Amino acid sequence: MQMYLTRMLLLPAIVVAAGLHGHCAVAATDSAKAPDAEAKMFSMSAGYERFMGRWSRQMAPAYIAFAGVKQGDRVLDVGTGTGSLASALEATLSSVELVGIDPSEGFITYARKNAKSGRVRFEVGDAQSLPFKDSSFDQTMALLVMNFIPDHTKAIDEMRRVTRAQGVVSACVWDYNAGMEMLRFFWDEVVALEPAMAPKDERNMKLSRQGQLAELWKKTGFVAVQERPLVIEQAYTSFNDYWEPFLKGAGPGGAYVVSLTDENRRQLETRIRKRLLGNREDGSFVLKAQAWCVRGEVPKAL
Repeated sequence: MQMYLTRMLLLPAIVVAAGLHGHCAVAATDSAKAPDAEAKMFSMSAGYERFMGRWSRQMAPAYIAFAGVKQGDRVLDVGTGTGSLASALEATLSSVELVGIDPSEGFITYARKNAKSGRVRFEVGDAQSLPFKDSSFDQTMALLVMNFIPDHTKAIDEMRRVTRAQGVVSACVWDYNAGMEMLRFFWDEVVALEPAMAPKDERNMKLSRQGQLAELWKKTGFVAVQERPLVIEQAYTSFNDYWEPFLKGAGPGGAYVVSLTDENRRQLETRIRKRLLGNREDGSFVLKAQAWCVRGEVPKAL
C-alpha cells in the first residue's frame, strides 16, 4: 500500500490523488460510502486527463510508430495511467493484444470504463515487480512514467524480463528542462516570484535529459538502442483551459498553487497569463512539448 501511495504522490498531474487509498480504506470499512469513493477516484482521473492525459494522447501515435508496434503483437503498457497509450494502440492496430498496469486504482477504474474492446485489459500492479511470466510480451512500453518510478533500474530489469528475445522495450520521458512548455512556463514564473522554489522545479526530474535514457538502456543490456526526440503541439481554447487544472491541485505545480495565499496565487496567475497571452485579455494558444524516447531490443539467448 505504501509503495502505491508513494508512486501516486510522485505522479505529475495527480498529487491530489494521494488520498485515493484513504478513500478506498473508508469504502472498505463503510460500504455506504463506496459510491462516493468511486466517484472521487473517477473525478481525479478525469482531472488528470485534462491536465496531462491530453498530452499523453497527443504523444501516443508518434511513440507507437517509434517503438515499431506491429499487428499481432502482445503489448504491455507500464504505468498506463488513464489508458492513453492503450487506447491509441487499441484504435490503430486491430489485432494487438494489450495489458495496461498501474499502481493507481483510480486510474485503472477509469481506463477499464473507457476500454473499447476485449483485446485490452487493465490491472493494478507495480512496475518494479511485474506480475507476468518471463517472455510474455512482444513489446513493453512506458509512456511518460519512468522518471516517477522510485527504483527505475528495477523496473527496467522487470520490463526486459517479461519481454521475449528480440522483442522491444521502449519508454518516453518529457524534456522537463526546456521542451515541455506547459510546465516550463509555469515553473519559470514560480521561481521568478519565489526563488526558493527552484529545487522543486520539474526541470530537475531524473531521466529527462538527452542521452540519459539511452545510457540506461545500454547498461541494462538491450541491443540496437535508439534515442530520439518526439515533438507535439497542444491547443488550448482559453487561459482557463490551461489554468483550471492547477487550481484543482493537479500535479506538483497544482499542489503548489493550492498552497498559496489568494494574493500570491493572483500574482502568479497574472504573470502566467501575460506569458501565454501577451497583451490579449484571453483567447486560444498553442504550446509545444518534446519528449526523449528510447527503444532497444532484448538480445537473443546464447
